[in-house]
Amino acid sequence: MRALLTALLTGLLLLGATPASAAPEPLPADLDRWDYQIGGPRAVGDRVDVVVRDREARPAGVYDVCYVNAFQTQPGEQRFWRERWSLVLKDGRGRPVVDAGWGEWLLDIRTAAKRQRLARIVGGWFAGCAADGYEAVEPDNLDSFSRSRGHLDRADARAFARLLVARAHAADLAIAQKNWAELDGSRLGFDFAVAESCARWRECDRYATAYDGAVLAVEYDAPSFRRACARWADDVAVVRRDRAVTPRGVRRWC
Repeated sequence: MRALLTALLTGLLLLGATPASAAPEPLPADLDRWDYQIGGPRAVGDRVDVVVRDREARPAGVYDVCYVNAFQTQPGEQRFWRERWSLVLKDGRGRPVVDAGWGEWLLDIRTAAKRQRLARIVGGWFAGCAADGYEAVEPDNLDSFSRSRGHLDRADARAFARLLVARAHAADLAIAQKNWAELDGSRLGFDFAVAESCARWRECDRYATAYDGAVLAVEYDAPSFRRACARWADDVAVVRRDRAVTPRGVRRWC
């Protein structure tokens, strides 16, 4: 009788068990080419192993990385954020702090409570990326503190980044560090890097060292692209795109 009860209890436990979460799929080993398509989808080129697209676009069917503007607001989403106005960073006069280069409001990550609220929102977007078939996410503007006029600091960014890493991994997604080369994001749990203009700013080595070459580098001008190809193409994947990353814009590989 004891053996029968043991068997029944074991069966019930197995039925109620939750499957272990799968490990995020890493970037393809020895990837040849990648493409940055956050300004709009285009045909996938020959030998392209990885494509990054905006979270509202469909994945390309290769190793797909979902772009999410995690530290600032996306253009066209002002109404969404006005309904969550307390989560938008304000200056001393109550005006939104703006990234002037892109006209984007910075998000207010100064307190643990606000970081948790924002992580739930961004984490929901990550979950949507996973449901759509993406393998990874690229949360942009990790370095928003550098454009905050002193309202944010590096500690705020690191604390929010840790929450985003946890959310991505909970959704079985790899997650990329985007910019801020001075930070070794692998120590926070980032899995690879998306590096803008790292040849222009002589930063490619930092990313390559931190991520053992798991780096997607994009350059926007011809001299920097040539420098990247000459010095770093053996260590990181390099593409040249136009600054607005448009579907018909410049696309070159080494």
